[in-house]
Amino acid sequence: QVQLVESGGGLVQPGGSLRLSCAASGSIFSRTYMRWYRQAPGKQRELVAGIMSSSTTNYADSAKGRFTISRDNAKNTVYLQMNNLKPEDTAVYYCNMLTGGRNYWGQGTQVTVSS
Repeated sequence: QVQLVESGGGLVQPGGSLRLSCAASGSIFSRTYMRWYRQAPGKQRELVAGIMSSSTTNYADSAKGRFTISRDNAKNTVYLQMNNLKPEDTAVYYCNMLTGGRNYWGQGTQVTVSS
């Protein structure tokens, strides 16, 4: 059974940085497509960044130049480094694994950007 556990969220001032982590279990992690999504209050969940098994990455326009997604297959972990955070980045961030045609989700971690 696939399990995803996010960590690293918190309160940060505008312009600050955070690194989110998502530890995965129950699947052959190195073969999976991993993504970070976020959902702000009253808004739909949106894709932030993704990283394929080949380590090819993709980013939402809002994340380009500020966020970096990476993976450590030895640790079964995917990361999201977020720099120059803005108040509009405030949301619950979710880790997502796509494998075997199925989507799996973590429980989410809150990121709040505020002075």
